[in-house]
Amino acid sequence: MFEFFKLAHRPLRQWGTALAMAGLVGATTFVPLPAAAAGNQLTDVTFMLDFSAMGRHAPWYVALDKGYFKQAGLNVKIVPGQGTAQSLQALEAGVAQFAFSDPTSLVLGRARGVSSGVFVEMNYQKAPYAVFSLKDGANVTHLSQFKGLTIASSSDSMTPRIIQGLMAQRGMDPSAVKFTNVAGSARPGVLLSGKVPAIETFVFGQVGMERSAKPGNLRTFLLADHGLTLYSDGVLVKQDYLKAHPKIVKAFVSASLKGWHDALSNMDEAARIEQKYVPSLNREVIVGELKLLKKMAVIPVTKEKGLGYIDPARMKESVDFVVKYVGIEGTAPMAKDLYTNEFIPNPPVMP
Repeated sequence: MFEFFKLAHRPLRQWGTALAMAGLVGATTFVPLPAAAAGNQLTDVTFMLDFSAMGRHAPWYVALDKGYFKQAGLNVKIVPGQGTAQSLQALEAGVAQFAFSDPTSLVLGRARGVSSGVFVEMNYQKAPYAVFSLKDGANVTHLSQFKGLTIASSSDSMTPRIIQGLMAQRGMDPSAVKFTNVAGSARPGVLLSGKVPAIETFVFGQVGMERSAKPGNLRTFLLADHGLTLYSDGVLVKQDYLKAHPKIVKAFVSASLKGWHDALSNMDEAARIEQKYVPSLNREVIVGELKLLKKMAVIPVTKEKGLGYIDPARMKESVDFVVKYVGIEGTAPMAKDLYTNEFIPNPPVMP
């Protein structure tokens, strides 16, 4: 039914075997901690990102570099992912103990009975789905302009269904927006050259496009600022691992949120740190992504409850949105079964 799940549930050997055979080492994407000194044993765990390391992933590298994981008794490997669905599959296969993924992928997986992940921290409180256009082009500033709009996307992207879901939720005809297939890496170029009126990609793409667009010409339409109440990426752990190793999970969550606090508080420092592990990244781009990341991570509830907190009402809204507007195969999971705040530090890590 979904191209998304054709990708999400490819046999692990098609994409993950190479990672496993290589000890989960992605070229230039991470540097593991040194072996623990004698008498100071650390627990080895693997954390899989949603994609290759980018500026928005700096908080994890800050936690790694500052020794927060090590102080918590963990030797953490940060490895690249190939999308949120694949990260979820890696978690189920035991390739990683912790994975960065999203509720949409989890709901679809739980409905089909192929996922058992539980969120232990939610990092993107606002969803990063965005539509970009040009001021001297489509100049999209309101959802009503999606009627008749052609947006460059791809068959393996879930964003079109989310866009159409938001339109339906707001009483619009979801078939009124059109999508054309353009590879993700090519989308900024075709937009800036005027070949398409709009593209969809994560809001973090704004940083690179602003560097290439005419000053003031890029228009960013963040769905979360126009009515979309959908959680996005957070840290997932399998249910059985959660039950067997609660102390490890608690240690990971606490250390990672310290990294988030530091990265959002000192972005220049975070950029310098991440560059040590991912030298190919541009420091200005990292800082630019972190500025956007802060807008995704720090909202009223996290100012009150702390970073990573999962709001029950918002999680239910997220699950209901996926079930009603994205569509599932199988039995809809209960929102309460998809998360726990048990491992959020007390006192919380404030932004």
